[in-house]
Formats: sequence, structure tokens, C-alpha cells
Amino acid sequence: MEFGFTTAAYVVSAILIILSLGGLSGQESAKRAVWYGIAGMALAIFATLIGPGAGLWLLSLILIAAGGLIGWYVAKKVEMTEMPQLVAAMHSLVGLAAVFVGYNAHFELHHVLGMDPATYEGLKGFAAILAHKTPVEQNILRVELFLGVFIGAVTFTGSIIAYGKLAGKVGSKATKLPGGHLLNAGAAAIAVLCLIWYFSTGGFFPLFLMTLAALFIGYHLIMGIGGADMPVVVSMLNSYSGWAAAAIGFSLGNDLLIVVGALVGSSGAILSYIMCKAMNRSFVSVILGGFGTTAGPAMEVEGEQKPIEVDGVVSALEDADSVIIVPGYGMAVAQAQQNVAELTRKLRAKGKNVRFAIHPVAGRLPGHMNVLLAEAKVPYDIVMEMDEINEDFPDTDVVIVIGSNDIVNPAAQEDPGSPIAGMPVLEVWKAKQVFVSKRGQGTGYSGIENPLFYKENTMMYYGDAKSSIGDLVTKIS
Repeated sequence: MEFGFTTAAYVVSAILIILSLGGLSGQESAKRAVWYGIAGMALAIFATLIGPGAGLWLLSLILIAAGGLIGWYVAKKVEMTEMPQLVAAMHSLVGLAAVFVGYNAHFELHHVLGMDPATYEGLKGFAAILAHKTPVEQNILRVELFLGVFIGAVTFTGSIIAYGKLAGKVGSKATKLPGGHLLNAGAAAIAVLCLIWYFSTGGFFPLFLMTLAALFIGYHLIMGIGGADMPVVVSMLNSYSGWAAAAIGFSLGNDLLIVVGALVGSSGAILSYIMCKAMNRSFVSVILGGFGTTAGPAMEVEGEQKPIEVDGVVSALEDADSVIIVPGYGMAVAQAQQNVAELTRKLRAKGKNVRFAIHPVAGRLPGHMNVLLAEAKVPYDIVMEMDEINEDFPDTDVVIVIGSNDIVNPAAQEDPGSPIAGMPVLEVWKAKQVFVSKRGQGTGYSGIENPLFYKENTMMYYGDAKSSIGDLVTKIS
């Protein structure tokens, strides 16, 4: 009876999580999708707590309460601008959990195999499952837990480095140790040899040695990726965490972990692939940590940046019929989305055609800008993806770029030596006038110079985006 209820609850939970992942693909359905996910996870936890092998109720409830309180505190404290690094940090915890669960499965298996078979009947939970496995099934279990620990360890250190880069605690430039990819290949070879060793002996040392190699691979892979590519890295690590959970699900014989892990892993991989296409990157090179290379030295940028004051921007907006706003991470840092939304409402009230152009990798997290604009209650129907709006720039009177660099950088098309060469970008420079809201003349997070800022039809509207856009809102009647 217990097992039947748990199985049925897992099926319902899996369906809710599938609905959650499906709903998160659209802005209108995202809020409902989040509740589906919460309900699915709550049901899964409840079914696990009362299912076969359940025990240690007091400890379980204490840990659940502690986790809930920490989650509540983090949710209250973390700003929207810090969401990318928070997601990376959460991925690291999933990886670490996979490592611990894999180790626990190894020790449980070692313990059961050392027991007298006559005492098997008194076993409960996972130990009881192990006691009834054949030697072939035990070897399969070793491979499953080995893979779970390997993927989890790579995810753990990779996510920590991604967090460091996103939070500015680690340099954003691509950095590799002497030997580059050969070090990664060597560590991977050690992991394969450890798998053979572990498969034949079942000892702890090869598992531990592989863990060290995997921890290094995760660290070195992500260190070798530049800051401009962090959105893809976050998506890729999301995929890794899913596959780690699925592998551990096989080890534990937990169908829900297998299903949900596979869903997260595959959806993360698909999103990574889509984003790689959006950045003209090779999916394989993403997995191997090999992007950020260039074909040669970048072109020299000539000219000067031309500043403009608020009155000049207001005058251009008053005369314009069509306006496109391109938000970037600078808008998130300044928390300017509310002022941007108010500016949009004022311009639309004057009968002007105002739309938003969203690049797939704008910000530091997939969908980052969409979430910010939804928070500010910008209508969904005027928020356009790059492929929908790129052809409209030549017919646009004014483009306002807020804190974006790489996604509007013409060097992607004009400079084969640029780190972002070949990357599809928003072709804002084709509009009649471009105003760039930017704090100063720096190159931004990625460190890549942008020729857009020096073009004849571009004016630099310097200052903090929140106050700068606020000044526009005040002056537009």
C-alpha cells in the first residue's frame, strides 16, 4: 500500500513538474508554472517521507524546516540583479548532493555485501533493495553511482566558478592553466581509468580519486570560459545538475529522480543549444569549455564617443514615431525597469509605437530581461525576440540601448578577430538615431570594445540608468 501510494504520488508529481517546465517557456504562463513546480516538489517530498523505508522523522522535519527558512531568507535578501549567481549557487548544491548521495550508496552497498545473507530480512529502505540485487545489478549500480558522482562533482566546482564570475569575485576573462585542454583530457582519462578500477574492485579509493579529477574538470572548464558567455554556462550547468540527479535516481531506484533529472537535463541541454545558436557558438565547444577564442587581433576602434544631455534625448523622442528599447544587464544593475516601464507608458500615450528588443542572451541568465520587464508590468505583446524585430531597425526613428554591450555590438559582423565574431546581434546601428544609456566609457563586463558607441548616429547618454531614464520620464509631458 505504501509503495503504491508513493508510486502514484511520484507520477502526479512528475506531471506537475512537466507542466511547470512547459509553462515557464511563456511569460503569460510562467507564474502558474511556478506554482505547478512548487506543488509537484511538495508532493514528492511528502510521498518520500511516508513511503517505504521512511524513518528519522524528527531529523527529516528539522532539515526540511531549516532548508525552508534558509530558502525564505535568501529569497527575501537576493535582488533580481543577483538571480544569475543565485541560480549558479543552487546548481552547485545539486551537484554536491549528488556526490554525497553517491558516496552514501557506495558505503551502503559495501556494508550490505559484508553482511551475512541470513540477516538480510531485517534490512529496510535502500539497504533492503541492495540486498536483493544480483552481482550483475550490483555492478550496474556501481557504474550509475560513479557517473552520478562524476557529473555532480563537475557541476559543483563549475557552478562555484560560475557564481564567482557572475558575482565579480572571480575575473570574468577566460583563464586556463598551462596545458589548457590537455589538462582536462588528462583528468577525464584518469576518471575513465578509475571507472575500470572501481568496476573491478568496488573499492572507495578509485571513487575518491575520480571525484578529485571531476572537481578539477569542473573548475578548469568554467575558468576557461569568458564572462560574455556566462548565460550559456548557467544553462549548461543546469543541464549537468539534471543529469547528475537522474544518475543518482538510477542508483537509488527512485523513478521520480530519474524522470525529473532527465527533464531538467534535457531542457537545459536544449536551451544551451538554442543559446549557442544565438551566439554562433559550437555546442560541443561549450561542453568542452573551449569558447572565447578569436581568429586574430581585434580591429582598432576609431573616433570619439559623443555625449548628449537629457533635453536632446527628450527632443528626439518627442519627434519620433517609432521607438525600440534594448534592455541589458545595466538596466538590471540600476534597477531601472520601473522607470523604463513608465517611460514606455508615456510614449505610448502619445501614440508612438514603442517596442522592446530582447536578445536570447541579454543579461546574465536566460530570460533575465523578460522577467524584469514583466515585474514592471510592461505589456507582453510589445516585448519582441531578436528574430522578430531585427528587420525593423532600419525603419525605426529612435533606439534606446540601456546597459547593453555585446548584444548590440557591430563587431560581431564586421570584425572576424572579435571574441564575439559571428554572433547574431541586434542591429541597432541601422536605426536613424541611437541613444546609449551607460554609466561611463568602460567596456563593461565582457571587456569587449563596442564600435557602436563611436558611430555617427549614436549618442552616449551617460549616467545611472535609473536616474537617467527617470529624468526622461519627468521631462516628457
